[in-house]
Parts: sequence; structure tokens; C-alpha cells
Amino acid sequence: MNIKKIKIRDEEEYIRLDNLMKLSGCAQTGGHAKIVIQNGEVTVNGEICTMRGKKLRRGDIAEFEGSVFEVC
Repeated sequence: MNIKKIKIRDEEEYIRLDNLMKLSGCAQTGGHAKIVIQNGEVTVNGEICTMRGKKLRRGDIAEFEGSVFEVC
């Protein structure tokens, strides 16, 4: 499994799931991110997550369509 690292700034405590989707390139817009998250197409730490504002912290893993991302 190829895990892509998504680095957040040192002063940041978390990144919202919808922002991670945009930053990683999985979603082209915030609207697209909202749709795929609310449709249950995204997992966070192995569980389906439908909250687009979910706060992901360092060490959290998000997965969408076979792409895996780790917040660091």
C-alpha cells in the first residue's frame, strides 16, 4: 500500500477532512469533497466518515478510491 504523506504546518493542530481532500488532489473543489464525504466514500482510520469538517491530526489516515493519506 502506497501511503501519501500530507504535511500540515507546525503551528496547525489539525486539517479538516474536506481540505485534505482538496490538498491531496482527490477533490477538485470543496463541493466535490463535500459530496464524496457525505456519500460515505471516504474512510478515516478505517471507518467511514461523513463529516466533511472532521478534524484530522498527525497520524490520522484517510482513504478514498484506493488512495491512502497520512497526516503528518
